[in-house]
Amino acid sequence: MKRLGILGAAALGLMMGASVAFAEDITISVVGPMTGQLATIGDQFKQGAQAAADAINAAGGVNGSQIKLDIEDDQCDPKQAVSVANRIIANGVKFVDGHACSGSSIPASAVYAEAGTLMMSPASSNPALTDAAAKSGWPTIMRLYTRDDAQGAFIGPWIAKKYAGKNVVILHDKSAYGQGVADAVKATMNAGGLKEVDYEGINAGEKDYSALVTKLKELKADVVYFGGYHPEAGLILRQAAEQNVKFQLIMPDSIATPEFWQVSGPAGEGTMFVFPSDPQAKPEAKEAVAKIKAGGFTPEGFTLFSYAVVQAFAEGIKRAGTDDPGKVAEALKNGQPISTVVGDVIFDEKGDLKNASYDINQWHDGKYAPIKP
Repeated sequence: MKRLGILGAAALGLMMGASVAFAEDITISVVGPMTGQLATIGDQFKQGAQAAADAINAAGGVNGSQIKLDIEDDQCDPKQAVSVANRIIANGVKFVDGHACSGSSIPASAVYAEAGTLMMSPASSNPALTDAAAKSGWPTIMRLYTRDDAQGAFIGPWIAKKYAGKNVVILHDKSAYGQGVADAVKATMNAGGLKEVDYEGINAGEKDYSALVTKLKELKADVVYFGGYHPEAGLILRQAAEQNVKFQLIMPDSIATPEFWQVSGPAGEGTMFVFPSDPQAKPEAKEAVAKIKAGGFTPEGFTLFSYAVVQAFAEGIKRAGTDDPGKVAEALKNGQPISTVVGDVIFDEKGDLKNASYDINQWHDGKYAPIKP
């Protein structure tokens, strides 16, 4: 009888051990440009994810488990992104909040898909990310952000109508993101009856765009749409101001960062850009925004989208009753709304958001705010 009692105690211990193992931390890798020219975006990712993890953990975690973050730096470089993806998989991480740049997300997605890891980008907008995943039968590649073609469908016709008869130049930085969104805007603007006077790519990272500015002057450009990032945009505007060349610059979502103004200075005055309807203004975000600001950080740009990705992972795990990435992805695509700081979101079968809405924002005196189209 004593022996049976010992065996019973051992069995109980094993069951308790199993329970403890089930309640292990849920690790989420947060991947973006933590260093380099676009480090401000990586910081937004990190701040948003950490705030979400803190809030969820404080409320008891996910099925008794706590969320733990693993911060990874890909510098928005495709090769580094693939290397980071392989390291994440080798470390046994099942969930990825990232990457940022489409040029990094797309090649990394193939690595995650092969391993069955659930990747959800809070920023990559090139349609190829989820289109290629759907075509290849990769269910664990998703994005909690908008697509370039949707953004193009919003702003292209507006440009065609507002600037009818004007000289419009379309530029891009040759990246998957920059060229992708520029092409989408070009197509819908052309369909709206306005043809650009020039379309070309520039080399990102250069310090002298004076030749480009001279060309814009010769073309008598009234409007420039630039698919690219804030370092180049700010520099082009500054150098244009030095030559007294004026035009209306319109950008995609990449310049929703105070670093744009730090580069452009007063030359950035009046610059417009498209961004998903301001998540900071949503009632669902009020508490999160207050806490993040109390910590000394303003949740601009992609901060709240990164927050929402962590919320989506947590909800998917709850719905699926498991942390199996494939089952979590399936649970997230079941058509039921997911409550997040950016509002209720619903994913389609590709893993894209349904019914995205946009604002046109304008920079004024170092700050930006939505304007009436």
